[in-house]
Amino acid sequence: MQSYERIDLNDYVRTGEGGTAVSYKHRTRSSLAKLYNPGFEADRAAAEFLTARTVYDMGIHTPKPYRLVTDGGRFGAEYEFIPGKRSFTRIVSEEPQRLEEISLEFARQARQLHSTKADTSNLRSYKHAMRQFYLEKDLVPQDYKERALRFIETVPEADTCLHGDLQIGNIITDGKSIWWIDVGEFAYGLPEWDLSLMWTICNNMDDERANILFHVSHETLAAHWSIFLPAYLGTTDRQTLEEYTRRLLPFYAAKVPYVFDMANHMVLPEAAFQKLVNLFPEG
Repeated sequence: MQSYERIDLNDYVRTGEGGTAVSYKHRTRSSLAKLYNPGFEADRAAAEFLTARTVYDMGIHTPKPYRLVTDGGRFGAEYEFIPGKRSFTRIVSEEPQRLEEISLEFARQARQLHSTKADTSNLRSYKHAMRQFYLEKDLVPQDYKERALRFIETVPEADTCLHGDLQIGNIITDGKSIWWIDVGEFAYGLPEWDLSLMWTICNNMDDERANILFHVSHETLAAHWSIFLPAYLGTTDRQTLEEYTRRLLPFYAAKVPYVFDMANHMVLPEAAFQKLVNLFPEG
């Protein structure tokens, strides 16, 4: 196991909480500790840290990873702290009139990321990760597994960067520069792996969860998507946008059981599988 340095949380101030971890700003140093919630293994934090270091070394603009840390019960890592930073979701929440500006900038950043060649020797293939999930874990019905694996085998490989959790909560700015954060799921592959989950976050998340996780309403997330996708694809043609959205659906169906397990250590309810399985192509 990787070596973790013990920290005293009395030296830190709690600054935020996400779906899987809590962050703490050091009182005197310009650093931020991210500790996974209880129940997440030490190896998970180590894998995220090593991925973050690879991403940083590639020249992707992301806070510098410093060290692995633990408070004695939880595991995580310490990163460079960006003074005056706000996430894009926080900006939209606090300044809703800037939604279009932020959505267009996010599209530009996403396109730039998806046009960058990844370090394939140190990052994982997302297609391979999806295949291994279905082969190694028994978390989905057999029919679902078979259809997911058939679809995954049809997906072309690509060596371009993927964030892994692409959404406007995982990008920050101090008003001058922009950084990608929470890059533990960073990988390489087709952009559809990134955009499929973003699609459901923006279109299927209810108001309560949207406010908890992103500080905005479902309506705002949906409006963000309607601005983002035409800018990302470089077209306002309705048929093209609808066809591309349909293209995302099987990627979403393949990815969501993996994300549910990775982020929540939970299995999707049976009713969800019954709906999602129909998003895969026939055959």
